[in-house]
Amino acid sequence: MAEARILVLDDDELLRTVIAERLDRQGHEVMAAGSLAEARGLVAQAAPDVAFLDIKLPDGEGTELLRELVETTDAAVIMMTAHATVQSAVAALKLGARDFLEKPFSLDRLDSRVAAALEVTALRREVRALREQHGPGGDIVGSSAAMQEVLDLVERIAPGKGVVAHLIHRLSPRADGPFVNVTCSALAETVMESELFGHEKGAFTDARTTKRGLVELADGGTLFLDEIGEVSTRIQSKLLRFIEEKAFRRVGGTRDLSVNARLVAATNRDLEEEVESGDFRADLYYRLRVVPIVIPPLRERPEDIPDLAKHFVETFNAEFGKRVRRIAPETLDLLRRFPWPGNVRELRNVIERSVLLSNGDVLGPDMLPPEVRGDAAGPRPMLELGPDGLDIEELERQLLEEALRRAGGNRTEAGRLLGLSRHQIRNRLNKYGVDE
Repeated sequence: MAEARILVLDDDELLRTVIAERLDRQGHEVMAAGSLAEARGLVAQAAPDVAFLDIKLPDGEGTELLRELVETTDAAVIMMTAHATVQSAVAALKLGARDFLEKPFSLDRLDSRVAAALEVTALRREVRALREQHGPGGDIVGSSAAMQEVLDLVERIAPGKGVVAHLIHRLSPRADGPFVNVTCSALAETVMESELFGHEKGAFTDARTTKRGLVELADGGTLFLDEIGEVSTRIQSKLLRFIEEKAFRRVGGTRDLSVNARLVAATNRDLEEEVESGDFRADLYYRLRVVPIVIPPLRERPEDIPDLAKHFVETFNAEFGKRVRRIAPETLDLLRRFPWPGNVRELRNVIERSVLLSNGDVLGPDMLPPEVRGDAAGPRPMLELGPDGLDIEELERQLLEEALRRAGGNRTEAGRLLGLSRHQIRNRLNKYGVDE
């Protein structure tokens, strides 16, 4: 019985034959076509699991069939061309292609693409089955239309940030495997490679024993890379190899290791902008962006604030042994009006503080911090122009320090608070010698 049904569309008969014979020897059922019309006829008879499509064809472009396959099948599509450009690669990936192969390519590379593509197809089919078994996501709190769209998408891709990533893991066949959460911003670049991929004994001065990395620990489960935008380009290249080949080496190692882990990545940065600025690899971005989920910021869904606040109250009642039974209406009004620059994490911190300070069963507005209450006694305006003027550079340095303090040392979040890209905030931190 064939492992998979694979469509090969290329007008080069020799290349088409070579690819078909390679796949046939591996037990796959091959559907070979030399034109769009022929390929459409084959697809009408049976939908492929994986499709390799040439871009330039006698009767059109492979991207036309790409669109059709993305809309009507679960097939993972890989584009092939001898005329590769960054623009054509990005265009195909944006249309839904899983990957991009530039001719000529080795048969080993073909094999690795097939293996990765079959995983994507299996994931999409797994989702449809799981969606029939599970209702909207238990641990995710929110009733707004925006969050319901997120929940619907999570249901369709599950079998994220934080809770969403946990939900994807829990609804998948990997639920019995490990869930390894890696906050990339919390790892210094000097130790990140060792933490992710492990190291061999003697690889560096303090490497007294062999250490398995977080990637290895996620074998059979899910590896969640939170704040992926904080990873340096050097580590990005190693992650790219891991995604493409499912292989890596420990620091100081001489042999390849492999694991079977599902990768979920999250960021609060606009990675497309990071790609354009050169801070994030385009090839890694598009390999991570198989099924993107955009979680709306809290300021865009104030209707979710009461549900979230009540959820956090219950959480911290249990943690601190408190008995807060309800949130006063005026407290909820203040919570709804606050812009929450720190998003759900900031709301969680505010409720944690408020529950901890409360003595009764009602969470009143007096338990909220001054900036949320909007008190005149709250923090003074950051900018006060005195009679002698001000030092712009000193003001900028203070703003950097304040943003880092509010973001808990997270450069990405500090940059968001100041409207700066990661590249811009890194330059300013270096300029002023600000410690994180």
